[in-house]
This record gives sequence, C-alpha cells and structure tokens, in this order.
Amino acid sequence: MNGTFRRSERLYSVNGHKRRAPWLDILKLATPGIGLKRWMLLGAFGMLMCLLGLAYVFVELVTLRPPDMLPLYLEGVLLLCGGGLVIYLALFGLYRSVGPLILDSPAINSIANTIYTRRSLARGPRIVAIGGGTGLSVLLRGLKEYTDNITAIVTVGDDGGSSGRLREELGVLPPGDFRNCLVAMSDAESLVGELFQYRFDEGDCLKGHSFGNLFIAAMTGVTQSFDRALVESSRVLAVHGRIVPATMANLRLSVKLKSGQVIHGESKVVEAQGGIERLMIDPPEAEAHPMAIEALKEAQLIVVGPGSLYTSILPNLMVKGITEAIRSSSATKVYVSNIATQEGETEGYSVIDHHDALTRHTFPGIVDNMLANDNPRELGPNFFGTPVRYNGEPLNGTSLHMQDLIDSAHPVRHDSHKLARSIMEVYHESNKPRSLIRLAMN
Repeated sequence: MNGTFRRSERLYSVNGHKRRAPWLDILKLATPGIGLKRWMLLGAFGMLMCLLGLAYVFVELVTLRPPDMLPLYLEGVLLLCGGGLVIYLALFGLYRSVGPLILDSPAINSIANTIYTRRSLARGPRIVAIGGGTGLSVLLRGLKEYTDNITAIVTVGDDGGSSGRLREELGVLPPGDFRNCLVAMSDAESLVGELFQYRFDEGDCLKGHSFGNLFIAAMTGVTQSFDRALVESSRVLAVHGRIVPATMANLRLSVKLKSGQVIHGESKVVEAQGGIERLMIDPPEAEAHPMAIEALKEAQLIVVGPGSLYTSILPNLMVKGITEAIRSSSATKVYVSNIATQEGETEGYSVIDHHDALTRHTFPGIVDNMLANDNPRELGPNFFGTPVRYNGEPLNGTSLHMQDLIDSAHPVRHDSHKLARSIMEVYHESNKPRSLIRLAMN
C-alpha cells in the first residue's frame, strides 16, 4: 500500500485518499470523565505486583538464603495473589465502563455472527451440483446456507438469447447459466447481484443482453481464459464455492425424436413436442473439465438437477468422464425431479419417466436417491406444462423421497429453502449407518 504521513495535518494519505491517523482516535480514550484511565492504571499496578511476586519466588529458589521475617517465596505468593486480585478489580471496572457499549454494538455482533457462520459453513459437506438454467441457481441459493464447499458443474450447450449471441460473435462459452450461478452463490444478493442480472431493453447491439453476460465475456477477453474469468467474477460477487464448466468444448446439442427426425440446437428442442428418444452432443468425445472430475472424486454429496432434463442436466452427464466419475464416487447421490413438465422436452412425463430418461442416457443406479414434489398444483394459464406426478411404480435401485418442494409464488419452480433442507435430510439419513459403524468401531 502506498501510504505517506504528514505530521502537520496528522493525516495519512493512502492511494491519494486522506485518512485520519488511527492513534488520534485511540487518544480519545484518555479524555477525562470516560472512566478508563483509573482502571487501566489499577491494572498496570496489579501487573507490577505480580511481576514482583514472581521475582521474589525466583530469588528464593536461586539463593536459598535464610529468611529475615517471612520466606521470600511466601512474600512472592502473597504479592501474586494481591496482584491477581487488583487485576481482577481493574478488569471488572473496565467491563462496567465500556463492556455494555462494546457488546451491544451492532458492528461487533455482525462480526461475531459472520465469523461463526463462515467457520460453520467451511466445515460443511463437500457438495457437487450438476445442471444449468434456473433450476441449478435455485438449488445453489438454498445449499449455500449449509456449506461453503460447493462446486457447481454447469452445462455449456446454451445457444439462444444473449448467451447464444455472445457465443457466436465472440467465441466464448455461453455465460448465462454461469451468471445465474454466480449471483445465486454470492455472499449477499444485493445491488451488485441486481447489476449482474440487469438486462438492457434498448439499443440495437445491447438490447437483450444482460450486464453479467457482458461482464463475463469482457473478463474472458482480459484474462484470456473463461476459467479465470469465472474466478475473478466470483471475487467481485464474494462467491463461496466454485463454478466449473462441464467441458471447455464448443458443445452443440441435438435430439433424435421417436419419429426418427433429428433437431439440432438447444434452443430448437421446444419443437420436439415431448417426443424425444435420444439426446446427442457434438463433439461426442468432449472431455470433462479437470476441476469437475476432481470435485466429483472428492464429493460427499452429488446432486443432479433440478433443471431442463434434455438441455441442462443430460448434456453434462454425456460429457466424457463425468458419468464415470459419478459411478466410482462413494458420495450420496440425489436426483431432483422437476416440479412441472417442460414444453417440447418432457410433456406428459411422470416422476418415473424422468428417472428412466436419466438412466437410459447414463447407467442404471446412477443415483441412490430421487427427490420429488408431493404437493402438485394446477399451474394455471400463466405457466406452460403440467405438474410432474408420481404414479406409484417402483424405482429400481433408487430410494424415492416425496416432499413438499414447490415455490408457492412460482408453481413451476422449487422453493430454494425447502429443496436444500430436503436434500440435506436425505444426505444425513443416508449417512446414518456409516456414522453408527464408525461409532461402533471406536
């Protein structure tokens, strides 16, 4: 830090900004009538008595000379006890003078709460969330209340809207889903978060773009790396956790319909009208991001979904290396079913249909648990799709957990807090036997 001090003004100049010297504020504590000097002097006297007492005991142990009246070690003990009593009185007086002011200070309370929260979250479970779109950001917004150890693996197949335009014009990975995750995982979704989500509605070139998308694209240009751009953007938003692309490849999506027709492009999937037989990615040998594989290997909990089944979830799982890492992981694995069906993708799908599509594109038993909403509601004319319902059929190799997960204000979405709480309940329930085994072994 570039700092200079000018004695005449008693100000520090730091990077061109004048600041008052800190010791000037500390000297205010010596102002008469505040009630601190007497207790500080009394404390200093008590410390002096303790030092003399220690000296007496030391001299007695070293010289071993006969005492004149009392043994020096006994005099030393008396001085130590007296000094300790004086220090106690001084501390008690200081507490009565300034203790209530300090302890009742909102700043002190805020600092204490922040330290406690951050330390607690730092010890939370290592969670990997896989997906994209709105569903992933809803999940992350809830999970960040339980742990800081979150890695979000985000799809890169988006080719529509602002993300698609930036992808085509600048050659960057589509930033939209990453922007949503950054805001959802930020320390405080305040004005900076609102700024990242701000979308321009005027201007020939700017119209339709969000500020966050442009920021990430610009940061990619400055750092010459999309990975680095995410790291720097995370610092701006005070993000706790990591956001990682599923792959750095220029991924394109296609779907093969039951009729045999093939539709190319993520934004065109809506034309499928629910008749999807198979999802395909191009290039088919796209390699997973190394940080994504590392996170999956170290994870204690892997959460797949919620999100668009064919355009947000499955594209991640079809990237080479991701499914293999999930298969070999000993983590608790949870798939979150959507609240409502999606136009073009999953029209008419039940809970079982979602699970079957997941295993058909990956492998049976990819997840140990499936979480679904047990409070289906009619969506009304303002929302597309229908509620995803459970028809009673068993899930082979997967435990089904039915909970009220719906967002009452937005009946096609999950409630962040309900969803995160239910996932953590599944995680702790799944790990109970392991905890009991470890307890028995000890």
